[in-house]
Amino acid sequence: MLRLPGMPLLPGAQFYDYGKRRHPRQQTLMHYQGIQMLSDRREPELVEPNGIVADPKCPPVPAQINTLWAPKVTTKLPPWLAYDKQVLCFNAYFKENLTEIYHAPYQVRKVRIYFYLEDGTMQVTEPKVENSGIPQGCLVHRQRIPKAPPRNREFISIFDLNVDTEVQIFDRVYRISGCDIFTRQFLNRAGIYVPETQQEPNDPTTEIRKRSGLKQTLGVSSALPKRHSFAQFLEFDRRVLKFYGYWNDRSEFGDVRKLEICYYLADDTIDIKEKFPRNSGREGPSTFLKRGKLPKEFSGLAQPGQQTSVTLLNVLGSNMRDVRYVADPLNTGQKPVHHYTDQDLQIGAVLNVFGRAVVLTGCDQFTQSYYKEKYGIEDFTPQPVPERSDVRPHTQGGGAVRRLPPYNGWGSYEDSEGNCITVEPKPPQADFKKLIKYDGCILRFGARLVSAIRDNCERVFIISYFLADDTLQVYESSRRNSGFVGGEFLKRARVALPGQEKFSSARPEYYRANDFYIGRTLSLKDHIFHINSADEFTLLYMEQHPSEFPVADIRAIMQKIRTAVRPEYKQFVLRCKPDGNLGDFATIDFDTMRSTLLSYLSKECLLNHEIVTVCRYFSAEQAMPPSCDRNRVRAAAQLELKRALWNNVEELSEHLSHINPTSKPYISEAQVRSTLRGCRLPFSLELVEDILQVLQRNGQGEIEVRDILGFFNMRCDQVPDIAPLNIAFELCPKLPFLHKGRLVDFTWFLDFLGLEEELKRANQ
Repeated sequence: MLRLPGMPLLPGAQFYDYGKRRHPRQQTLMHYQGIQMLSDRREPELVEPNGIVADPKCPPVPAQINTLWAPKVTTKLPPWLAYDKQVLCFNAYFKENLTEIYHAPYQVRKVRIYFYLEDGTMQVTEPKVENSGIPQGCLVHRQRIPKAPPRNREFISIFDLNVDTEVQIFDRVYRISGCDIFTRQFLNRAGIYVPETQQEPNDPTTEIRKRSGLKQTLGVSSALPKRHSFAQFLEFDRRVLKFYGYWNDRSEFGDVRKLEICYYLADDTIDIKEKFPRNSGREGPSTFLKRGKLPKEFSGLAQPGQQTSVTLLNVLGSNMRDVRYVADPLNTGQKPVHHYTDQDLQIGAVLNVFGRAVVLTGCDQFTQSYYKEKYGIEDFTPQPVPERSDVRPHTQGGGAVRRLPPYNGWGSYEDSEGNCITVEPKPPQADFKKLIKYDGCILRFGARLVSAIRDNCERVFIISYFLADDTLQVYESSRRNSGFVGGEFLKRARVALPGQEKFSSARPEYYRANDFYIGRTLSLKDHIFHINSADEFTLLYMEQHPSEFPVADIRAIMQKIRTAVRPEYKQFVLRCKPDGNLGDFATIDFDTMRSTLLSYLSKECLLNHEIVTVCRYFSAEQAMPPSCDRNRVRAAAQLELKRALWNNVEELSEHLSHINPTSKPYISEAQVRSTLRGCRLPFSLELVEDILQVLQRNGQGEIEVRDILGFFNMRCDQVPDIAPLNIAFELCPKLPFLHKGRLVDFTWFLDFLGLEEELKRANQ
């Protein structure tokens, strides 16, 4: 296979040697210094890829040509690689003879000549000139162009292209007048002198067109400007002036028809559509007037043949046979028809829509800006629309409230409203977002029944408030030998606030979540309950949402206490701590704190729940850490590993080495957690937390790496198997801390109160 020098290894640049007769197979094995090996020697090529290659399109520059820059001695590359995407651009022109134009014997056509350095091809294009009347664009497609005879066996190269020279391309002579900056710099570096840019001659045909256009402009400058009939459509297409109006139908069964009037600026046409009010009994198309030009005057429908495009002056002939009509070419007897334009439309104007008086009462924002810009109108105050006396209140723009009949006691209030609003009632829609968000969230309060009967006062109830749908449920705790059967006392439902009229048209107000707190006395279905406790979840939920529950807002409560205690701060401290011992950790019990606060604030100002919130916030008690047996947790972990058939301690060790490249003896808890999840150990989240709790740690809370590997290694130091159990609840029991707030950190309470600092600044 032969290859052209300097050409890439592409199809078309290789040729087969048909004269070759022997085609031996290439040797793949060789014997070198007594060793048999594969032969990787390559046959010598015609062109060395990394050697010096001469460019046939750009031969060396003759020595007699003066150069501006010294030639750069470098290793030459093939032209398709060295000159990739590099093009020389020349500005040229040629003269074309004209035989049909008397005043212009020729015309000058300007072109651009492109020379592609990568393969020596050329292309000639002519920029488009507006209103030239000749096809322009690509005159000569990209190709290698031969020279003029007798040297037609050679092709044009860069030495044949230069400024202020002529080049013949296919029987057409081009005069090169200039080039771009890249072309000039490239030729100068190649040692070719490039003359200055030459001035191109003017085109006689272009000058004639300019002079004729100037004469026409000067000749019609005094006359009115000519406007094309299609110019209005192009300028105002899709621009519509929108007005609001009404037509007062004063017939026997007529009423006020509200309309929308649209004026199309593109063709001065108008269409009107009617707005049907609710429950009007009208349906179907709302078109009041089809789009078209609206005449200003209307005297009735014309008879057939009354309006014609031709005016007859007289009739010659007495009988019906030999009748001659004389048409008036000037249409002197035809009456002009005037149509409504944008000048006739304004707020308060009355339009004659084929005998119907349509009053314009308002317009949209675009119409206001259009009239403000074109006519300078500033006042766009809407006009009132007359209303009928028998129109129902809910149809008058939706401003009035529809009055419903009172509740009759059947079903719920929402069902009764649905029966009155629609003919086909639908069930009331629930708030699904709230239902999904608060599903399972229940606030439970302990309460006692307030009654004149002593036995009823000893009964214990649990009030459950469901946040998902704002419903209540009261459950009675059973006691032995009390005489009362425990169970459901009040079925789950929404309970209305007392003191409201039951049979009313308005919806009643129901109990909300913030109506329940410790110390509240409320009436539920004619039973009075006093709330005296709440469970841990309820207290935590109220403390985490202080904006919804003001009784759990610690900042507002402390501000109330600060205001009341400020005048007698020292006496307040002595009442809480009579011995005056205020060390780093001074504590008082709940009863002392409650009695002291109530001596400065009344029960109406400081509620029992607020006192509980303060004591819980500054609690000195700490929950006992959950007790987990290491061997029991390890046995549960190995049981899960055996179930999943996992025995890949090497992968766990490799992962620990990857996250701990410096081989530290301890790593952080987050790294251990990511390792357990990354190695896909079959552990639940509860079991992972229990494992992290029993692993050995240092003083900074970091976990020992050697202990991790030994904990999951089942080959040595095995633990006895255990029976399957509920890992979430039975492995490490997590009992809630129910005694929070019985002991108060008084030092923390005083620091938060901030009155000690104020007292020190006042004494200074």
